[in-house]
Amino acid sequence: MTTPNTARRRLADASDPRSHWIAGLAQEQGGVLSRRQLYELGVTRWEVRAHVRAERWQPIGDQTVAVHTGPLSLQGHLWAAVLQGGPRAQLDGAASLVASGLKRFELDRIRVSVPRGARVRRTTAYDIRQTRRWSAADLAPGGIPRTRAAVAAVRGALWARSDRQAAYLLTLAVQQGLATPDQIGAEALRVRRDRRRPLVHAVVNDLLDGARALGELDIVRELRRRGLPAPERQALRKDRRGRYYLDLYWPEHGLVVEIDGIHHTWVENVVGDALRQNALVLDGDRVLRLPLLGLRLQPDEFFAQIAVALGIAGRQVA
Repeated sequence: MTTPNTARRRLADASDPRSHWIAGLAQEQGGVLSRRQLYELGVTRWEVRAHVRAERWQPIGDQTVAVHTGPLSLQGHLWAAVLQGGPRAQLDGAASLVASGLKRFELDRIRVSVPRGARVRRTTAYDIRQTRRWSAADLAPGGIPRTRAAVAAVRGALWARSDRQAAYLLTLAVQQGLATPDQIGAEALRVRRDRRRPLVHAVVNDLLDGARALGELDIVRELRRRGLPAPERQALRKDRRGRYYLDLYWPEHGLVVEIDGIHHTWVENVVGDALRQNALVLDGDRVLRLPLLGLRLQPDEFFAQIAVALGIAGRQVA
């Protein structure tokens, strides 16, 4: 007859096949399994309780268990969050991008989406919510259940703490190759109503670099509105490396303003941009850089710098 004590000893025994199954699954899931997964592997409820009481395992929420007692890794937290959400849960927004490999972005909350009508098992550790945006077609292929990168980038921008963080997240997703501007643009068109929808569309347009000419026109128009002199646009200059065009140029002030789309931050363009800017400085010009994202998010600060460079610092330019 098998007693609870003998069953616990068997589970702890390395020769028990359940131990191998648990270890293999735990390795894939950051050391975390759902209670349902454990039960399907033949682990009973009272065995789970016994391991927790003996401090060999630790509960994470009411649906997941870490099969160790150390701190949870980020991967463990991501798995715990999505397993806590239930069978149709998907990591979403910034959390989904991080699970897809996004770097240089610190998560303040792990967001999980479940469909309308699904049972939501609340936990203070993770942000699990029903959403009308949930769709099975948005699920990324393979790996931890999460939304596709383009979908996650748009939703992460909509849910970001600030416009600045929204633009940063969209930019990072493109820079790091998780999604193309076209893919993000297609997903942005699915958003019908949201207060941040205009910003997302504007940033995507910048990422596509289709807003470059429009950005120059906008800046010239804004300069006039603020009482600043109009520059020459697309002025041709030559150096030993060839010829190039300046976006905005005030020759009488020796001032150049270069408008930077997303492509200026990519590695293959950094050297060329630096050489061009250095050549201008060596010729006696001053160069200010105006990222299109900066124009969207902090226009007053950038136009104030242009005013200082034009010698009109005392004038109200906002």
